[in-house]
Amino acid sequence: MPLMAGLMARFADQRPFGQLAIAACLHVTAETAMLVRLLRAGGASVGLAASNPLSTQDDIAAALAVRHGIAVFARAGVDRRGYYRHIEMALSEPPGGPDLVIDDGGDLVNTLHTQAAALLPRVKGGCESTTTGVIRLRRMAAEGALAFPVIAANDTAAKRLVDNTCGTGQSVIDTEIDPVRALDASLRGFLVLPMAQAARVGEVFVTATGTCDVISAAHIAVMRDGAVLANAGHFDTEIDVRALAGLAAAVRHDVRPHVDAYELGDGRTMLLLAEGRVVNLVAAEGHPPEVMDLAFGIEALALAWLAGNTDKLPAGVHEVPADIDAEAARLVLATMGTSIDALTPAQQAYLESWRIGS
Repeated sequence: MPLMAGLMARFADQRPFGQLAIAACLHVTAETAMLVRLLRAGGASVGLAASNPLSTQDDIAAALAVRHGIAVFARAGVDRRGYYRHIEMALSEPPGGPDLVIDDGGDLVNTLHTQAAALLPRVKGGCESTTTGVIRLRRMAAEGALAFPVIAANDTAAKRLVDNTCGTGQSVIDTEIDPVRALDASLRGFLVLPMAQAARVGEVFVTATGTCDVISAAHIAVMRDGAVLANAGHFDTEIDVRALAGLAAAVRHDVRPHVDAYELGDGRTMLLLAEGRVVNLVAAEGHPPEVMDLAFGIEALALAWLAGNTDKLPAGVHEVPADIDAEAARLVLATMGTSIDALTPAQQAYLESWRIGS
């Protein structure tokens, strides 16, 4: 992760977070450890909870706590009650609550507003790194419920290109409700179908929508025997796992690692991966470091910018400034040994003037 390594020296010198406390709810992986260490280098104290208990890497959590003095509240496989307890503990580190927050899916911000509202006056702002989380934040803002400014780190052009496209991959584009994306998929040669039709012909299903019941009992009822169900979205609501369990006459767990076989009453078997949770982090190790290098670099730069501008931003969801996105892309290109041109003064003047003809 050369971008993060380069920012480490800059943040250590500039100390953009001073003595600020940051509460983070993220996938506890080796890549996240680099982000947390970068925040510490910038002067922050950090309380870290897991955004998904099945993706937590216990060795990474232990190393952050023992070697780097990070207050980590995460353990692989913790139940729902423990998951939210860990988030509450991260928000209470230090006891007065955080100055800034970093969220991955919206559970930390939701908990802060609903269960720990007494801490809200201290919070100056935050960042959100997922599509699911940004959707939830925009709904909060529309209802006037969001108490501080949050940067939608997920929505930059560079992150969408590298993280969403190259990271999550292109296997999730076959069913779509957005007409522009459906057109894009069709022009790329993919078959675009409503889910009710796709359910009858598909053999492997991967959801990545940020909403619920994308695969429902009605869809499962018409799927082929042996269909594989996986979710690449953030929460385990995209596949209706409860409905699947209700249809099952028996369930065989771990027929292969992270694969549960649901044997239906009519003799068909559905294979559910990773309990319906984010499959590439539960059943594998998520995006490669090269992808997370850019994604976390953008988030770190955006949070540093936010720390110095919270008094200028109203409560609500804000975009990452375009120059931060461009800077991150330039820095990554430099780590790859790739050079690009810059506009000459004459070219810049031409683009900025309507008086110069052809």
